[in-house]
Amino acid sequence: MERRRSLPDILAGGVFVLIGAAFMVGARGYELGSLLRMGPGYFPLLVGAIVAALGLAIVVKGFVAGEVASFGTVPWRALAAIVLAVVFFGLTVRRLGFVPTSAVTALLTTLASRRVRPLTAVAVAAVLTVASTLIFVVGLQLRIPLWGPWLQF
Repeated sequence: MERRRSLPDILAGGVFVLIGAAFMVGARGYELGSLLRMGPGYFPLLVGAIVAALGLAIVVKGFVAGEVASFGTVPWRALAAIVLAVVFFGLTVRRLGFVPTSAVTALLTTLASRRVRPLTAVAVAAVLTVASTLIFVVGLQLRIPLWGPWLQF
């Protein structure tokens, strides 16, 4: 009987195992506490263990019951647009403010798809900006300025 291995499953599971292990190692720097009195490191350790276990299960599935699949072509445009959007947000949120940075970030992420029309991109950016402002600034009360010093006249 021929065993089929799925390289995408094995690699994806390996990434999950590494991320889970990193959370578990990072959680060791905090007090764990006990089940009834959880410390600040307990939850990251638990989540890291769950992610690593799920990743290990995916790796085993990839070795045992893998489907023959290939990666296909890499969507370089989407990859570049999303990475650029995340970097832009991180570098400019304190200087431009949350509202303009969120809007530009949403517009940059729409560049990942060739099928999005400009009017749709603007509508999506507007809805995401309003929703994220309501969630993070109003609801969660994060101390992020809505308009940054670069836009103060």
